[in-house]
Amino acid sequence: MPANNDWVDFRRDDETGIESVNAHFRGHAYDPHDHDELLVGVTQQGLQRFNCHRSLHTSTPGRAILIEPGAVHDGHAPDAAGFTYVMLYLPQPWVAEMMQRRGLGDVSNIEGAFRHTLTDDALLASAIQQAWFAVHQGEGRLARDQSLDHLLTLLARHLDTKPSVQHSEAMRQMQLLRDYLHDFMAQDIGLDELARLSGIDRFRLTRQFKQAFGQSPHAYLVRLRLRSARALLAQGIEPVQVATQVGFADQSHLGRWFQRAYRMTPASYQRQCTNVLYASLPALR
Repeated sequence: MPANNDWVDFRRDDETGIESVNAHFRGHAYDPHDHDELLVGVTQQGLQRFNCHRSLHTSTPGRAILIEPGAVHDGHAPDAAGFTYVMLYLPQPWVAEMMQRRGLGDVSNIEGAFRHTLTDDALLASAIQQAWFAVHQGEGRLARDQSLDHLLTLLARHLDTKPSVQHSEAMRQMQLLRDYLHDFMAQDIGLDELARLSGIDRFRLTRQFKQAFGQSPHAYLVRLRLRSARALLAQGIEPVQVATQVGFADQSHLGRWFQRAYRMTPASYQRQCTNVLYASLPALR
């Protein structure tokens, strides 16, 4: 099908930092990627199929989708009619503050987990859609705040905080490598460099890193750079500067990866973050 049969309507609420998306895809939707935010959404039409937590999930109309920060997921439509969905991207600091106000503790960080990636909780699905409408349609601060409060009240029932565990030496080594990727994200890091740092040969290193984090070191680094690029673009930094700051070879390199993960160009994302453009954009293949 032509690419213009797919579409993405994206907006960002500057005060809360919440991003709202309404999109329709046929066939391939997006490559594996992750987010710093908590993702809560509802499938509106069609079958929405995606991999997350090393399992294949299929969402049908009315089902709620719950994805934690850092959880790698992709997306595609198994049927020719495609699928349509709405999604809210809830920033971790905002969720943490809201949850703490309710005495629920900080369950928004990466140690927090949803009990299920898909749920048939009709009340939660309704609350997601109401909050999405209030944010996306700019219904005003009172409508936004009350609908988000109601959403978080229902969402808290689906969140668990993982108990702290004693990590093995191998896991500590992998966490050291992960921290190194975060600290030196903009540099051209090689496997031999990581192997010297960890004291593990490069072949065993890749296998252990993937066991620990579900991705190879390179895939993790790309996802990290993309998440950082989104944050910088939302601040108004030019895409060419963002590419350099996060470690992509140039603006074109950033653009290719960004489109594969988010189905829009960095420039389009930035324009919609600044509320200059509100019209739906054709999704790019």
